[in-house]
Amino acid sequence: MLGEYRISGRRASEIAASVERGVGSGDLAPGHVLPPMRELAARLEVNPNTVAAAYRTLRERGVIETAGRRGSRVRPRPASTPRGSLRIEAPPGVRDLGEGNPDPALLPALGPALAAAAAIDAGHPGLYGEASVVPEFAAYARGAMDADGVPEGPVVVTSGALDAIERVLAAHLRPGDAVAVEDPGWGSVLDLVPALGLRAVPVGVDDGGPLVADVERVLRAGARAIVVTDRAQNPTGASVSGRRAGELKAVLARHPDVLLIEDDHGHAIVDLPLHPLAGTTDHWAFVRSAAKAYGPDLRVAVLTGDAVTVDRVAGRQRLGPGWVSRLLQRAVLHLWTSDAVDTAAVARSYAERRDALVHALAERGVVARGRSGMNVWVPVSDETGAIARLLHAGWAVAPGARFRMAAPQAVRLTVSPLTAADIGPLADAVAAAAGPARPVTYG
Repeated sequence: MLGEYRISGRRASEIAASVERGVGSGDLAPGHVLPPMRELAARLEVNPNTVAAAYRTLRERGVIETAGRRGSRVRPRPASTPRGSLRIEAPPGVRDLGEGNPDPALLPALGPALAAAAAIDAGHPGLYGEASVVPEFAAYARGAMDADGVPEGPVVVTSGALDAIERVLAAHLRPGDAVAVEDPGWGSVLDLVPALGLRAVPVGVDDGGPLVADVERVLRAGARAIVVTDRAQNPTGASVSGRRAGELKAVLARHPDVLLIEDDHGHAIVDLPLHPLAGTTDHWAFVRSAAKAYGPDLRVAVLTGDAVTVDRVAGRQRLGPGWVSRLLQRAVLHLWTSDAVDTAAVARSYAERRDALVHALAERGVVARGRSGMNVWVPVSDETGAIARLLHAGWAVAPGARFRMAAPQAVRLTVSPLTAADIGPLADAVAAAAGPARPVTYG
């Protein structure tokens, strides 16, 4: 199965490096099965524990994956080639609907908030040894989560939602553990899980959130954690409904040892209510980022959870970056308390564009999804062909491959750059590019 490539080395580091060289050169292609540990140890004349250590290193780096008796194999998508690289560059004259950015016109000016934070710092400079979370920031964030029904828990601040998710996974799981992820789902999470040496297990999604039967199935099969997007799911726009939340909580209650991570992706950009699942399992985390409503470059997210989880995250954070800039925390607090964002107006603006596009596509016989948030998910019969035809028509969209594992082919369109005048021409182009209509399933 390894062709002519010969793994070499005497030490675990050398064996791991040899495999990585083979993967990098293409001699060990994605999906190729590596020799059983004892077989390779005999061939290299080393202790089997040495090969086991090498394979463990490769798993942790996301180079290989291990599936029980089926052995270890090169990952279909090595961690060195993230899904974010699957993007379509918009040439001059082509409208870019693929990057997933918020509408800059709906973001607040940061100058007053940063000035207010700087004024506080002038009188009380942030120094080593101070609390990592600004007390007023924590109190306001905790109050907002209390109002939304998020269970009580301490607060830490991370550098965005993905940073929070990574820290929580690392705090509880070990390489080889299975993590249930939405499919289609956020491409960064689909990359992060294997990069941590974990196994991503797909769970289907419809407009109401993760499919209950899929969640039950993967948890029964031994998944140690599940990541759920509460609102404005990327890329489908799904939002966990009240009924679905009750059904999912009933499933989670039967698996109290599962780690639950919730990403409130749509906070402050959607008008749908939050139906949190948090508190159903022994260990849980709930994260809110300031990115979509206040600006991606702020890199500030609030994380709460059970005491053990938050303590582990905070403890590990102290050994790395230490804390997220208290200047940024105060700036975000100023944005919150000064009502710098009219959340109802923002939600209405995205909804008008999103709903108009979904309706226009439906009139043209194209089934699309976009219940909340800033994205529309359009199933297509030929993803590559659809992208090429849309480019030719003047529109760059995101390949569905960035967001899916087993889900059918599709493309993602971000409505942020659209005006009312764009809807008709874009719908015409999508209808021409999408191919024959097909039933939409995410399971």
